[in-house]
Amino acid sequence: MVDKQSSSLVLPIIALSSFLGTFLISAVNIALPSIGLQFELSPVMLSWIVTAFLLSTAMFLLPVGRWADSKGIRKVYKIGIVLFTLATLLIPLSPSGSWMIGLRFLQGIGAAFMNTTGQAILVSGYPVQQRGRVLGISVSATYMGLAMGPFIGGYLTQYAGWPALFWLSGGVGIVVCFIAFRFLGRDLKPEEPTQRPHLRGVLFYMAGLTALVYGSARIPDSTGWILMVAGVVSIVLFIRFESKSQSPVIDIKLFTHNRLFGFSNLAALINYSATTAIVFFLSLYLQQVQGFQPRVAGLILVAQPIMMSLFSPLVGRLSDKVQPRYLASAGMAMCSVGLGAFALLGESTPVGVIVAILLWEGIGFALFSSPNMNTIMSSVEKRNLGVASGTAASMRVVGQIVSMTVVTLLFSLFFGEKLMNEVPKTQFLKAMKWGFTIFAALGVSGIYFSFNRGRLNR
Repeated sequence: MVDKQSSSLVLPIIALSSFLGTFLISAVNIALPSIGLQFELSPVMLSWIVTAFLLSTAMFLLPVGRWADSKGIRKVYKIGIVLFTLATLLIPLSPSGSWMIGLRFLQGIGAAFMNTTGQAILVSGYPVQQRGRVLGISVSATYMGLAMGPFIGGYLTQYAGWPALFWLSGGVGIVVCFIAFRFLGRDLKPEEPTQRPHLRGVLFYMAGLTALVYGSARIPDSTGWILMVAGVVSIVLFIRFESKSQSPVIDIKLFTHNRLFGFSNLAALINYSATTAIVFFLSLYLQQVQGFQPRVAGLILVAQPIMMSLFSPLVGRLSDKVQPRYLASAGMAMCSVGLGAFALLGESTPVGVIVAILLWEGIGFALFSSPNMNTIMSSVEKRNLGVASGTAASMRVVGQIVSMTVVTLLFSLFFGEKLMNEVPKTQFLKAMKWGFTIFAALGVSGIYFSFNRGRLNR
């Protein structure tokens, strides 16, 4: 808990950093065609502008969550916002696409520090009866960033160039750094000393994620398949080490002995795996296939996150009164239907149809996200809040990686080493149709875990 003088600023600080992270993610998606043109990147290399950020975030979320429980969640959060802001300000100076990918990787590490501690700071600072409302506001800020990203990003990319996105975000990051260091306060010493986590298993986790993601970019070459198999083996070894460790980075028993926690996290993993690539695919589709300027594409893509932002606080508050699994399962079903509709897009699909599907998808995601996070954070003891927050964030980012890995795999199979502006429209549409079909099937499978998680006892 923080002192009374600064406690009122906890929610604004976390909400502002949540806004910043997602704003940049969605804005970069709009800028991808311009970035690819400047650095002459292939579709696979272009996907790494997004994937590098997600990969490093996923690699560090779990160990950072465990570390934060012993070192202090506010201390770790402050380190994260500094690292994130520094990398953001360096990205516009990148001399090549490879440099930009490397700095995006560094930026993702900073995001991991913030993401794994933000929700824990909120939950530790508010009573259980207010968690749904507070988390709903935080999620709303996250979706507001997603909403403003395409809108502002489209205008900045078209009229000031893509580097302006990072200069703007870096400036906001400096403001967040000042507020956090001035008002967030310090951590209280833990009542009980915590054991230092064993990191051997984490090395397998990091290696496994890297092998899976990089291997997907090398398919259909045999090296790609070997890397992906090695990645799966490494993840299995990670789970084995963690289940036997006396001081694990992630407590496997939380999954095996706590059905609410386990199924809610699996539902989140599947939901993000199914929905993350929507903006990536549609950004390229609207600009490369339909021929819209970045600002127009950004305005169209605003539809989905606006619905998320509007409905998340309402659903979050409702989840304090209604069993969250009913709301989340309905949201997952809506998302699956929307993904199936995206698979039917053609070269001349009317904009009104695209916007309608985005609105539907946004409402579905809002119904799922806040109740699901409320369940995860309310299903563990207070001493495990950092681990729970880190695990939930890991499910989100690993799901995002799975989504982008599917995209990278499809791009490798369909486009090879062609530059993005050399890919025929029909070929791109075919790859996108396969992608959304896979994602819709994933979404349907997630309904089972969402609905069968059990009852949350408040």
